[in-house]
Amino acid sequence: MTVKIIIAVYLVFINIVAVAVTVSDKKKALVHSWRVKESTLLIISALGGSLGMYITMKTIRHKTKKKKFMVGIPLIFILQALIIGAVLYLKNPW
Repeated sequence: MTVKIIIAVYLVFINIVAVAVTVSDKKKALVHSWRVKESTLLIISALGGSLGMYITMKTIRHKTKKKKFMVGIPLIFILQALIIGAVLYLKNPW
């Protein structure tokens, strides 16, 4: 497997996890049940699930009033994109 394929598979997996956890937290919030910690959501985002989590949060209107999510997650995504771009460039420069 190439590095690109490994990264792609990992990112698909972690974004599926991010979507599932975000939807689960929203459902639990609606019924006033046990919630996922905000730190857990941010960690999943930092582990590569930022795009899936952000899109899901905007779609289901979850945590959209919290600045640390609406600013923090896009910043995490930008940082991740820069890191992935650097890794891919260093692995296979022009």
